[in-house]
Amino acid sequence: MTPRLTFFCELDTAALQELFSDAQVMDALRALGAGVSLGLCDLSAERAEIVRRLNVAGIPAIAWLLLPEAQGYWFNLDNAPEASAFYADFRAWTTAHGLQWDGVGLDIEPDMREMRKIAAGDRRALVTLLRRALNVERFRRAQERYGALIAQIRADRYRVDEYAIPFIVDEHRVGSQLIQRLFGLVDLAVDRKVLMLYSSFMRPFGHGLLWSYAPSADSIAVGSTGGGVTVAGVDQIPPLTWDEFARDLRLAHAWSDDIHIFSLEGAVRQGYLHKMRDFDWLGRVEAPLREFRQVARARKVLRGVLWASAHPGVVLAGTVALFWLISRQTRRSSRRG
Repeated sequence: MTPRLTFFCELDTAALQELFSDAQVMDALRALGAGVSLGLCDLSAERAEIVRRLNVAGIPAIAWLLLPEAQGYWFNLDNAPEASAFYADFRAWTTAHGLQWDGVGLDIEPDMREMRKIAAGDRRALVTLLRRALNVERFRRAQERYGALIAQIRADRYRVDEYAIPFIVDEHRVGSQLIQRLFGLVDLAVDRKVLMLYSSFMRPFGHGLLWSYAPSADSIAVGSTGGGVTVAGVDQIPPLTWDEFARDLRLAHAWSDDIHIFSLEGAVRQGYLHKMRDFDWLGRVEAPLREFRQVARARKVLRGVLWASAHPGVVLAGTVALFWLISRQTRRSSRRG
């Protein structure tokens, strides 16, 4: 059975028009029964025309909401008001151009500006992250605002997708907020949680990471085939080879019938979109057990740290009790000596 496929597409208007000027792209998407999560880098008439073409062709289009880089680009704890304002603009734009959407995608990632500063070695950015992590009110306000935004999107009769980093799963499991508060993320209650399990960014353990987190995803995002924004040097990481891409597709399909692919433009550039038309989804693939065990060990340590951050009182009491027992044993040994 062929899974439901959705391709991410994150291009400026000129590049987007060039991509869809090739009729074979639209033909391949139709043949695959695939949809497109279209990054809304702008709300232009030209981008609206691409959406209308997808609508006419019967290709599901998801509105992937993105902010200007000056506002952080991805959604996070500190730009919830801007996210809500952008959604209001998106609704007006959609109505003005008569566009149809299969759903709305919220991309929850750290502020792009801060990630660039950290990648450049700016220690002040790290201090800022630590200071903000202590601001409980900031986290509470963002949760409320994103909750209201999701309620509005649902009231407009759209499915709400979240594009999430996988480590949020471990945090949710132990009831922690450390990763969210430190990196400006928020774990949302959405209709479909898409975990971004891009093995190309985590070589040589990437497919082990995919295998480890896949059971927790409503939809599994594989990649990267190339493309995307330039931040923290990720654009310099080689994209998946065809063999790696085919492996990840089959690994993802072993867990889910709903797969996202990052990105459409990369798949077209490397000829993968054409190859997928005859792809054997039932082809043999070995579970990456060695890499999976390494990832599992790392996740266990991560969950331990996150659990400790969520239960500081228990950790403190346990530490005091341990030192008391050690001290008591030491005194007894001294008296016997």
